Parts: sequence; C-alpha cells; structure tokens
Amino acid sequence: DLTEQLGQREMIRRMCDAMDAVLTDQERQVILLRYGLAGHQPHRQREVAQVTGISRSYVSRIEKRALEKLRQKLE
Repeated sequence: DLTEQLGQREMIRRMCDAMDAVLTDQERQVILLRYGLAGHQPHRQREVAQVTGISRSYVSRIEKRALEKLRQKLE
C-alpha cells in the first residue's frame, strides 16, 4: 500500500537523520553492522567485535548507548 510505503520511507529518513546527528562514527558502525542497515547483513555482537577489533562486551555497551541516544532523539 502506498501510504504504508511512504510512512516507512519517512521513518527510515528520520532514523538516518538521527544517526547522523547524535551518533559517533564508532556507534554508527556498530549499529549499521548489528542491524544490517545500509546494505550490510545483520551480525552478532561477536562478529561485530571481530570486524571492529573491540571486545564483544564493549560492542554491547556501545550498542546500548547508541540505541538510547537514538531513542531520545526520536521521541
């Protein structure tokens, strides 16, 4: 349905704008890899840790912090 597609596009645009506005490069990379955004496949925290060269527990902390920033920005 066209209305639903337009709604999804608007939501994606808002999310991208929020990511650009509030996330650091490292936070953005973790979110993109974890959730399969921008053409990436979704990865487990362990896989993100290997790609980024940081520990899995640090990936978890970065992800949590980034999601909280996005939530606050989008409210």
